[in-house]
Amino acid sequence: MNSQDFIEKCKRLVADYTNSHMDRTDAAAPIIPEGVFVVWSCKTLQNNKALLSTSVTDGMYYEVTYNGNRDEIYFDAYKKFENQCIKL
Repeated sequence: MNSQDFIEKCKRLVADYTNSHMDRTDAAAPIIPEGVFVVWSCKTLQNNKALLSTSVTDGMYYEVTYNGNRDEIYFDAYKKFENQCIKL
């Protein structure tokens, strides 16, 4: 799978997941793949990984990994519970 195909697949997966799991008070309209943005992505050999998020203010972010050896995608959804600034 090339990088562009992987990113498009990731955006579809995140949009589908968000629409099926979000609290309806979080967004007025369903999320479309164009409403998903890539925070970071990397391709190493036959594998891909991307971190993604949406414009919904629910604190969720997503990690999608493509295992090229097994032709499998692993999808992880995370919720940010806290953000602290710790001065050193």
